[in-house]
Amino acid sequence: MSRPTARAVHLVARPTGAATAEQFAFVEERVPALESGEALVENLYQSVDPYMREEMDEGGWDLHAPLEGRTLGRVVESRTDALPVGALVFHRQAWRTHAVVTPERAHLLPVFDGVPLSNHLSVLGGTGLSAWVGLTRIARFQPGESIFISAAAGGVGTAAGQLARLLGAGRIVGSAGSAAKAARLVDHLGFDAAFDYHDAPLADRLREAASDGLDVYFDNVGGDHLEAAIGALRDHGRIAWCGAVAQYDDLRNPPAAPRNLYDVVGKSLRLEGFLVRNHLDARPELYDFLVPHLRSGAVVAEETVVDGFDRVVDAFLGVMRGANTGKMIVHLAD
Repeated sequence: MSRPTARAVHLVARPTGAATAEQFAFVEERVPALESGEALVENLYQSVDPYMREEMDEGGWDLHAPLEGRTLGRVVESRTDALPVGALVFHRQAWRTHAVVTPERAHLLPVFDGVPLSNHLSVLGGTGLSAWVGLTRIARFQPGESIFISAAAGGVGTAAGQLARLLGAGRIVGSAGSAAKAARLVDHLGFDAAFDYHDAPLADRLREAASDGLDVYFDNVGGDHLEAAIGALRDHGRIAWCGAVAQYDDLRNPPAAPRNLYDVVGKSLRLEGFLVRNHLDARPELYDFLVPHLRSGAVVAEETVVDGFDRVVDAFLGVMRGANTGKMIVHLAD
């Protein structure tokens, strides 16, 4: 019996600075016969994320091999009762049209009536879970508190802003990469103030937007954003550090440390970094809290969806340029 052919993307050269299309190659691969305990998944949606650029450096992903990432798919062939044919699953074998998985490396997706499947990669996936964990477990956000969110128009940022509003935020401030994105944060996503960080010195813009100071900073950027936030935080403020998009393109030459870093001591601030993979037990909390708000329309799943496997590299390069609003997702198949 002939086996189906899958398509995959390989990294064929390591980027120096920003990644380019020439560093990727589309290849065809024969799908192997399944062993006992395996299932074949046709991938339907794939996530592309800024952290992936870091994995492309030496010591990260292998060259000339399929890449990884969060993926949703449908089981089309199975030799395990745990992953029956037709089931929708989450796994991390992305950048390919088909993947062979085991129950240890894939889990069945819950089906929530009225909630699109793609939401499992945005507000109900690692993106939304990062926002939830950063707010509730790391920052221990409380009703009435003020918060600044950097890269607020991205996937994690749009989720964090909306969750903060539902958690009773007193004031929500965001930074974004354009005036249009900043306006959308205020006009459609419940932010009280937002600004284009290119417009003026960041510390000045933050001081204008949060003149009474801040209780919490949700950091997706690092660098000058972290410095400005330290300056604006009140005594005993908290920083939940989720990402550092300012340095992913060149980890060997990261931005200088904040010049006011010692204010963390002077103000008795708490700065804590976190990886969402260490908090997967929080997923049921997120579902219980967020699904009713998705159904009611109180939360908008901000997604930029790119159609077609042929455009997966373009989608990744786009997210590194800030071409997305909300979560960047590639739609691979119906």
